[in-house]
Amino acid sequence: MKNLTRSSGAVFKTYIVLVFFLALKAAGNSSMAWGMKQVPERMAMNPALYLRAMLNPFVALGIAALILALLTRMALLSLADLSFVLPVTALGYVVAVVIGKAALGEAVTVQRWLGTALIFAGAILVGSTSRNTTPIESRAALEDPK
Repeated sequence: MKNLTRSSGAVFKTYIVLVFFLALKAAGNSSMAWGMKQVPERMAMNPALYLRAMLNPFVALGIAALILALLTRMALLSLADLSFVLPVTALGYVVAVVIGKAALGEAVTVQRWLGTALIFAGAILVGSTSRNTTPIESRAALEDPK
């Protein structure tokens, strides 16, 4: 019973970190998109344009949120297998399309909605599986190869 409780807590923690990652990714991408729409120049090979764009508060906030999202993904990878983490974090693309439509006023075509629905279905399918497929014994050997 104790092992089941520990396992349930680990699963709950994994999903909490996943939700935090998705929120950071959505906030970072939408903030950066909003800020880049305010930058008058189109980005080119000139590094000065990128540095100037990073001074926009929305772009800077987006960069900070995406850096935190990267650190959160690292934490998530310490809790679950890569084959679980990458597909379920694709839910961020679904959130991005919804935010793009609702908050940024972007036109979303039927093809994009269908593609988004496929991503959503795949993420739900993977999310319904076990977060870890590597047996505990194999993990211990990976952590301590003596």
